[in-house]
Amino acid sequence: MSTPLDHIRNFSIVAHIDHGKSTLADRLIQMTGGLEAREMKEQVLDSMEIERERGITIKAQTVRLNYRARNGEDYVLNLIDTPGHVDFAYEVNRSLAAVEGSLLVVDATQGVEAQTLANVYHAMEVDHEIVPVINKVDLPAADVDRVKQQIEDVIGLDASDALEISAKTGLGIDTVLEAIVHRLPAPKGDPAAPLKALLVDSWYDTYLGVVVLIRVVDGTIKKGQKIRMMATKAAYELDRVGVFTPKLVDVGELGPGEIGFFTAAITQVADTNVGDTITDDRRPTATALPGFRPAQPVVFCGLFPVDASDFEELREAMGKLRLNDASFSFEMETSAALGFGFRCGFLGLLHLEIIQERLSREFNLDLIATAPSVVYEIELTSGETIQLHNPADMPEVTRIKEIREPWIKATILTPDEYLGSILKLCQDRRGIQRNMTYVGNRAMIEYDLPLNEVVFDFYDRLKSISAGYASFDYTLADYRAGDLVKLTILVNAEPVDALSMLVHRHAAESRGRQMCEKLKDLIPPHLFVIPIQAAIGGKIIARETVRAMRKDVTAKCYGGDATRKRKLLEKQKAGKKRMRQFGSVEIPQEAFIAALKMDDN
Repeated sequence: MSTPLDHIRNFSIVAHIDHGKSTLADRLIQMTGGLEAREMKEQVLDSMEIERERGITIKAQTVRLNYRARNGEDYVLNLIDTPGHVDFAYEVNRSLAAVEGSLLVVDATQGVEAQTLANVYHAMEVDHEIVPVINKVDLPAADVDRVKQQIEDVIGLDASDALEISAKTGLGIDTVLEAIVHRLPAPKGDPAAPLKALLVDSWYDTYLGVVVLIRVVDGTIKKGQKIRMMATKAAYELDRVGVFTPKLVDVGELGPGEIGFFTAAITQVADTNVGDTITDDRRPTATALPGFRPAQPVVFCGLFPVDASDFEELREAMGKLRLNDASFSFEMETSAALGFGFRCGFLGLLHLEIIQERLSREFNLDLIATAPSVVYEIELTSGETIQLHNPADMPEVTRIKEIREPWIKATILTPDEYLGSILKLCQDRRGIQRNMTYVGNRAMIEYDLPLNEVVFDFYDRLKSISAGYASFDYTLADYRAGDLVKLTILVNAEPVDALSMLVHRHAAESRGRQMCEKLKDLIPPHLFVIPIQAAIGGKIIARETVRAMRKDVTAKCYGGDATRKRKLLEKQKAGKKRMRQFGSVEIPQEAFIAALKMDDN
């Protein structure tokens, strides 16, 4: 079954978010006949509902395509479609390590953006051959020559033979296929050597158990073979070996250079470490593959079930999600106000949003999220240094010598006209400007920013003030000491630990006031007056009041009619499910997230 090495091409598609990666992948599938016309739908590879709705790719997807080139030869193309958003950069890293070449897609109307650069650098790190593809050339705003110039100036790639296509209309797709065959290198590998395969990804399928995506480097892998994971030392017998075309198709064996999947009745996700080397149990390989850099969570937040009885279900759901998403980490935590839950680590705010949404959609869970926060380093007067994940656990002020917060190095690319408002935004968020250069009519700004200022809604603000044109990419730089204080929100004189956060002393007052104002609009009236206060230590810095509601007169209307009354009570119950009791005050779920969004107006 194995295809000769010189007729295999493995490649991934990299680009900035929304430049048309997934659309190009769909067209390639269509052209090579991977799916019949009736099976085609918008966004074939984005299989999750949430991906379709938002038009973003979250999971890197692989497809095997059979293509007959113009020279009459048959080739096997293995394509990996990658996410574009900065939060999912680790998916891109993994995908690039499994293939030999990349198609770099650049939008003809927008040109080179921050994430384009970041992904190209990832591809260069792993010595990829890169073919530039300029997409959306059919649009009236397309400026192909300018974009070619940009690719040469900013990235340093020769763009004279860049392909001009429109993935939406299908223009130029055939030239892409030819370029893949002729310009990208064939994989290397020895079929006679002991099995050596890279574990690229794994996920949980309700019917098949754990599905493991692999890239075979040396040797062959067949059904019924006994394999061993080198990191976890677990051994399994293979039930099925196959490829995605994008449908699951079983094959007898996979040889060197091929990308496919296997299932082996693996029940524990923990046994499949992404980046691990898979080898033959009887004839193991001598050296393991280098693997991947582990994903670093940067944003932390607590997730709690609305109904305390759902805790076990939440634990199970998180275990399954962890399988689908190697970068998601969680540990148990308890909260005075919210009961039992988990402290979770995410790669960014979009990642947090996606995980939350998937937990509520796929597992039907009602969740409450605490304020997202980053990890602080606290040096105590005793000389000990501790890591603070949750602001609620902050030690006594008298014991703290200094608090250090994480800073990032941000690169922002923006058209000229939005430059002023972006500089102001970075200034407001305590940014320190490092550099500013021009590439054509676009400015590239480098800033040092504190991560906790970026965590909430910096990205959304950036997008809205630049009409979506600015792009943002960041890397963690270091920890620096800062003048930070703990802001506590009290509702009816009870501290709500889910809303406590660390903020800079200068911004604390305005943040506290903002949060009180927002909560005033979000907490429904009760039968008594509710004071909402923001405090630093024992000092109250802001206060709002929710007025009392008049007495409910409907109680008398129902008299002795028990069924009507019961119906009403059930209706009320359903509404209250999403509320959280704090002392005698109920706070709706939405209030938690809404209160944390910062307005800069």
